[in-house]
Amino acid sequence: MDSSAARSDADNREADKRARIIEGAVKAFLACGYQRTTMDDIARAAEMSRPSLYLQFRNKADIYRAIAIDLVDWSSGTVQHVMDGGGPLADRLRDALDAGVFALHDRFGDSPHAAAMLDMKSSLAGDLIAEWKSRLCRSFTAAIAEEADARLVDLSARDLSPEILASLLLDGIEGIKMRIADPGEQRRAARGLVSVVALAVEG
Repeated sequence: MDSSAARSDADNREADKRARIIEGAVKAFLACGYQRTTMDDIARAAEMSRPSLYLQFRNKADIYRAIAIDLVDWSSGTVQHVMDGGGPLADRLRDALDAGVFALHDRFGDSPHAAAMLDMKSSLAGDLIAEWKSRLCRSFTAAIAEEADARLVDLSARDLSPEILASLLLDGIEGIKMRIADPGEQRRAARGLVSVVALAVEG
């Protein structure tokens, strides 16, 4: 085996270890909550020794951020994929929110600690949630701008812009999630908000 192949194998092993740790940490956080989970708990969940765990991550906060980065990448990538597809703007917006935003809750099931897992506004991941919102805003802005151009709609004549509409959508979704506890009702309210945004782009 040449040196490049050896490095590739080593990198793959390290990536596998990292993935096991992240998966184990998610299970531990959902079972006990972030605050009560220890590095020993995560090591056991990942089926590795504590020293091996520390070779990958310095502490629990680093692991939390790694989970958050994975969630941000998955969510924003899913939203972008849906928005790049064909179909009416309203349908794509609704599908993107369902598949890339509300589905985040579905990934963690009914754990009482799921909400805390998704609370990225803390000091641990505030910068990541800001980046996530920025990515989503760019995806929605581009799609809204394309739709307005296709329909020959001058949004500025309505004191609007694609950026404003995208921001209103995201801010509205955040408000919905704060005001409504039931996930199904959240989705229903979000669909109504999407309808309002889509109407603004109609000629």
